[in-house]
Amino acid sequence: MNLHRLCAGLTLAEKVSLLTGRDFWSTRELARIGLRPIVFSDGPSGIRGQAWDERDPSVNLPSASALAASWDRDVAGAYGAVLAGEAQRKGVDVVLGPTINMHRTPGGGRHFEAFSEDPVLTAELAAAYTEGIQRHGIGATPKHYLCNDFETERYTVDVRVSERALREVYLLAFEKAVTGARAWLVMSAYNAVNGATSSENPLLETPLNDEWGFDGVVVGDWTGVRSLNSARYAQDLVMPGPEGPWGEALVKAVEAGEIDEAVIDRKVLRLLRLAARLGKLDGSPLTVPRTTPDVDPVRFAREAAAEGAVLLENRGLLPIDPSGVRRVLVVGHGAAHPRTQGGGSATVVPAHVVTPLDGIRAAFPAAQVAYRPGPLVENGLAYLAPGRMTNPSTGEPGAHVRFLDSEGEVIHTEERRSSDLVWFGGDAPIERAATLEVSTRYLPETGGEIRLGVSTLGLLQVTADGHVVGERHIEPVGTDLGAALLAAPVEAFPLAVHQDRPVELKLTLVLRRADAGLRNALGFRIGLLPPEIDDERLIADSVAAARDADLVVVVVGSNKELEAEGEDRHTLALPGRQDDLVAALAQANPATVAVVNCGAPMLLPWASDVGAVLQVWFGGQEIGAAVGDLLTGAAEPGGRLPTTWPADEAQVPILRIEPVAGQVHYDEGIHVGYRNWLRLGRTPAYPFGHGLGYTTWTLEDLRAPATVDPACGVFTVRVRVRNTGDRAGKQVIQLYGARAETAIDRPVTWLAGFATVRLAAGATGEAELDIPVRTFAHWAGGWAYEPGDFTLTAGFSSAHRPLTATVRVE
Repeated sequence: MNLHRLCAGLTLAEKVSLLTGRDFWSTRELARIGLRPIVFSDGPSGIRGQAWDERDPSVNLPSASALAASWDRDVAGAYGAVLAGEAQRKGVDVVLGPTINMHRTPGGGRHFEAFSEDPVLTAELAAAYTEGIQRHGIGATPKHYLCNDFETERYTVDVRVSERALREVYLLAFEKAVTGARAWLVMSAYNAVNGATSSENPLLETPLNDEWGFDGVVVGDWTGVRSLNSARYAQDLVMPGPEGPWGEALVKAVEAGEIDEAVIDRKVLRLLRLAARLGKLDGSPLTVPRTTPDVDPVRFAREAAAEGAVLLENRGLLPIDPSGVRRVLVVGHGAAHPRTQGGGSATVVPAHVVTPLDGIRAAFPAAQVAYRPGPLVENGLAYLAPGRMTNPSTGEPGAHVRFLDSEGEVIHTEERRSSDLVWFGGDAPIERAATLEVSTRYLPETGGEIRLGVSTLGLLQVTADGHVVGERHIEPVGTDLGAALLAAPVEAFPLAVHQDRPVELKLTLVLRRADAGLRNALGFRIGLLPPEIDDERLIADSVAAARDADLVVVVVGSNKELEAEGEDRHTLALPGRQDDLVAALAQANPATVAVVNCGAPMLLPWASDVGAVLQVWFGGQEIGAAVGDLLTGAAEPGGRLPTTWPADEAQVPILRIEPVAGQVHYDEGIHVGYRNWLRLGRTPAYPFGHGLGYTTWTLEDLRAPATVDPACGVFTVRVRVRNTGDRAGKQVIQLYGARAETAIDRPVTWLAGFATVRLAAGATGEAELDIPVRTFAHWAGGWAYEPGDFTLTAGFSSAHRPLTATVRVE
């Protein structure tokens, strides 16, 4: 099959029609040439499918920051394979992931969804993830190209960044996913870079196409392609559809000679090539067969959570032999209600979640396990428990949902099992509907006055047992309409109830018309807002119980108001009085393990007082099982920090992102993350690459070539390492570059490569690291080399590099 001949046989109108989506999640078909729709789905830590629906659950893998903490290409490849299998199960052709923007600041609201502050670590894992998906016939989409490293004003902000920083940091993070893994798609970002919106930016051509050889499709972030002008650039596909800025306007522009038809042909050829690879173009020899990944998704979710968990502190407490423990106290809201994933478009709905409390009970079967909730953590909605909701239409758990048109006629019904309702595509006729009705019979757990909360947009009326409780007009806050959809304002409705006496609730929403692209999307969430709580009493109750326990496990972390798409963080402190809780528990019982459940760095002022600190990130649906494995030593905490963790906000080189006149200047240039900490001479709480384990290690030898020629491309470094402990374990060998005397502005040190080793007790192994010679290069209008001696150092973190070798660049 000749794709050029196929394209030449299309009319101009047909060509242009293919370049805008058919609907929210799929492209257009063209039956006469055997072209079928390509179906997209949000990732990157699970495959939601075309509907955001608890009736069609998804495997919820650990967040991307947890994956990056594994520092393991094999784990990243298996992660991609699991996503490919999930995509096949859900009828999805393309995964919108991985997200590989940089952790430029720990305050980034979407930090959990991206990998690392280092471009080499990001690039290596992104390539493995991409290859893991695509070898099974599913497309991967590295995103967001480029510099979408924060959320504030993300639709309109202009990132001002030097060409050198682009090449050595931000583009480098994407490069290997394109040149090595041959990604089939790349997603352009919302923001502008150096004055040009990402979908209208020369960076789409250079270096993506002409230097890296990208032959896939550049798809715009949803509603991110906003002008006819973008068609002149290497932007190939507008999503969602069927509306968009191209369409008939683009046909007329070509007919008028304003845009050459060859520009359209190139886009169509790329779309046809993608369809062919995906098996969506009949008779094409380019199709990559869809193979079933040989990975159990649930088992992998548990293993991956442990592989990415980072043991930040350990004073001889972990691992713990369960046979010696009689009484375990588990404390914290997150122990019973963990965050398994961050908020926003990355969200999936898992079939089940193993909580840390569940996992600890399973790991200590002979012990008495008590639980205390501790102080208030969640300030937002706590969704109604499905077991407390009865669908008045079916009598089953859940709610009855109706969509009505402007005449009051019912045009669609759904029987739902959750009070967390999102329509982001799917079959619901939101664009044709005028009103939404949600009805449920709610059984209160307590008596008195509760605060029923509703998060949505539009004119809302709430009735209880037939009486109107209140009516509110809810408008979005800010201009980020996607974030408003996924995290709309919450309105509270006080309601007097009796414990275990059902209340007939009916919520009626007159829909607010959304802008083009989001007209078939809607969020509607019902829950309870927190009552007045005596935090002091709850802390005292936890402390009293801790004094008699053999082991205390306190789970702390962020809440639903933090770490979500659409808004950056303004503080790194744990919400509520969690710091006071941990400090008091540590004083009451030294056998206290703090389990940190968040997707990004937090301040841990009590870390030196507890027996151990275990960072488990947003650990996915098996987070609790992994916690049990890690506490008892059934699994090794295999993670190393992919991002620097501060001890003090004042020391963070870049914390808050506040655009000035619509611009954010990346004035630190190439000095991102740990490079910036070192340049400024600041000491963090935990350096980049830090992580402890359950055995001990010694680095014995570092061997590198005495000289390298830039023309050779890659050279090999060998590091010998010994497991000097009494149990098998995992270690990450990290290799850094440096140059003492230089005429070039360079980082104090930079990651050149890494390798994961697993050795039995007492065993010695050798890690081979293939290092690109370009690790010694700098960008000066092209890759340039400063001749002379460079230093390579090997160690276990950016702050621990005991072995040294000198390499001369000729």
